[in-house]
Amino acid sequence: MDTTLTIILGIVAMLLPLVVGRFVWKRFDQWFGRNDEAYMDTLGYFIKKIGFTILVAFILLWIGIFLVFNGNGG
Repeated sequence: MDTTLTIILGIVAMLLPLVVGRFVWKRFDQWFGRNDEAYMDTLGYFIKKIGFTILVAFILLWIGIFLVFNGNGG
């Protein structure tokens, strides 16, 4: 693969998890909040929200970097 294409795809593979992570963070309350403000203000809920967002972003980062650099052993 061309070096320029590898660099461009690598940048996209690193930025995509940030965009998706932000989307997950914003939508998490709608998906798992149960419309209960008291529940959504607890520490446990906040830790679940952080953990789920990091998990989704890390999995996307891992898959993206794997696909970009797979087969570039030269």
